[in-house]
Amino acid sequence: MFDETTMRLHIDPLLLGALREDITSEDVSTCSILQEAVPGSVDLLVKEDGIICGLQIFARVFTLLDPDTETVFTKKDGDAVRCGEKIGEVHGDMRVLLEGERTALNYLQRMSGIATCTKKTAELLRGTKIRLLDTRKTTPNNRIFEKYAVTVGGGYNHRLGLSDGVLLKDNHISAAGGITKAVALAREHAPFVRRIEVETENLDMVREAVEAGADIIMLDNMDHDTMQKACEIIGGRADIEISGNVTQGSIAGIRDLDVDYISSGALTHSAPILDLSMKHLHPVGGQN
Repeated sequence: MFDETTMRLHIDPLLLGALREDITSEDVSTCSILQEAVPGSVDLLVKEDGIICGLQIFARVFTLLDPDTETVFTKKDGDAVRCGEKIGEVHGDMRVLLEGERTALNYLQRMSGIATCTKKTAELLRGTKIRLLDTRKTTPNNRIFEKYAVTVGGGYNHRLGLSDGVLLKDNHISAAGGITKAVALAREHAPFVRRIEVETENLDMVREAVEAGADIIMLDNMDHDTMQKACEIIGGRADIEISGNVTQGSIAGIRDLDVDYISSGALTHSAPILDLSMKHLHPVGGQN
């Protein structure tokens, strides 16, 4: 759940931007059939099994259009839902229900899809100490929603943005003139509360990162045998993260390694939506 301060400062502007994208002047279809307010109700239905996520955002879309709109849910974020279930109702001016429908569903379907994908992936790591992380491979202007959805699905956030931690990737290392220099510069200039992570692509880089005093060493796009040797070289002197083309299909082959984290961009950039719909819109309160 997002607190009210976060909603007002960070969420509402994004939702309003999405609504403005969809309603550039007026909803011509709705305004042509409804010239005045008519109280109504519509059902929120599930069309495939998954994990629901984004109910607060879904409801907020409608209250931004009309604060008198009321949304009632029978589920909460993180709950499993089944195809054919009715999990909520939206009550209010039918014009508002029609105008906000697509924007609200877009957020809910996207966030639920990510939560569902994350849940399935995290289940593959059950019984290990490994934490499943997301990446910054998110949809522009939707990171706050997508990373929240990862946590609802049982994953963990890596960095929310560039200000959250030091991650020295290949181009940082090249710019600094090597891992040792990059880590030294980070130690000198970054806030002392920030841990330093170094991306490595081979065993020589792993050795240098260890000697440089990296707090976390990322093993990027290495095969199983190389990662096993890297773990032995590190020997508990740094946390270890595996990254690079990690999918549900590849996790079985790496879950045996003695690492702390596995990060997967696929959680956000490749998760399919969860199919949901709003149906059975009808007037209420004696309206015909």
